[in-house]
Amino acid sequence: MFLPLFRYHNFTFSFLFFFLLLFLPNCLPARILSESSSSLTELTVDDRIENSINNTWRKFMKFLDAEKGSHVSGMSELKKYFQRFGYLADVSGNNFTDLFDEELESALLAYQKNLGLPATGKLDSGTMKQITSPRCGVGDGDTITHKLHAKIHYAYFYGEPRWIRVPPMTLTYAFSSENLIDYISLPEIKSAFERSFARWSSVIPVNFTEAEDYSLADIKIGFYRGDHGDGEAFDGVLGVLAHAFSPENGRFHLDSAETWAVDFKTQRSKVAVDLESVATHEIGHILGLAHSSVKEAVMYPSLSPRTKKVDLKIDDVAGIQALYGSNPNFKLSSLYESDLSSSRSILMESRRLSKWTSLVLLWWFLFFLCGYDL
Repeated sequence: MFLPLFRYHNFTFSFLFFFLLLFLPNCLPARILSESSSSLTELTVDDRIENSINNTWRKFMKFLDAEKGSHVSGMSELKKYFQRFGYLADVSGNNFTDLFDEELESALLAYQKNLGLPATGKLDSGTMKQITSPRCGVGDGDTITHKLHAKIHYAYFYGEPRWIRVPPMTLTYAFSSENLIDYISLPEIKSAFERSFARWSSVIPVNFTEAEDYSLADIKIGFYRGDHGDGEAFDGVLGVLAHAFSPENGRFHLDSAETWAVDFKTQRSKVAVDLESVATHEIGHILGLAHSSVKEAVMYPSLSPRTKKVDLKIDDVAGIQALYGSNPNFKLSSLYESDLSSSRSILMESRRLSKWTSLVLLWWFLFFLCGYDL
């Protein structure tokens, strides 16, 4: 019944199909390769996921979808992970069992709530992705969380420690000459840290200046590997990236096993970690901030490889200003405008992608109709 009608309009469909193809080059432009692109390591989405999993934590993926009552070999190692980051109490001799017991469920629920994940009490895919992501070595437990509203979840270390100095406050920092990396020049390292310190200084009345004498500096920065004597051993590539101690300790340690980068254009490694992003995060700890549950915040505990995250968000600023007050020259409205601008950009990009998705779907629809030979 409909066969003659379809044949009658077959030419129309073919014409529309051809007309749409005329516009596809603009919708899907060809990728222009540079002369040096043959030596450039391609980084695919799958590569990002694969290389964001630390070897020491990769084995945890076998616990995917486990829940209370499960008994899986190696579960005791996951319990040690939660113990390390403050969610399980110390057990004598670290003698954990492989049973997913009530204590582990409580720790998991606390972990999920702290990091802004759905509180399922199960090792679901989202939780496992977070557990296996590179992160800061500072624990999440023993903190005081302030929840002013849905988007403000900053936290402090227990006792809310902060630096006490005669105003105007100036803190000094220095780099350990014996504990540096050799593939990034010292001036480049110093520039990255200067930018990170400047971000915090722009929102609070605290200045930072480099000291000549490392031993006398308030903040002591160095790159270390494995067990380096502070009780917080590093664990290799893409595990714990760095850690810093709360005020007024001042120690700031980065894992030298990581591939640190100050420019992703020149550092092509798939596992490269942005130095400035980690520096900005750890300086927050140095000043007294604990981890935030707001994923967009600088003080969120994890950072994926080849990701730059350096701009302070409202959550970061509200937390640090509650400790030190506001820089007289800082205007909170500028931060709101920045966040609003970012949200608009994301919305526009989403709409643009939605437009191209619709065109592609139309293309396939016409292809099906015109290519169906009756």
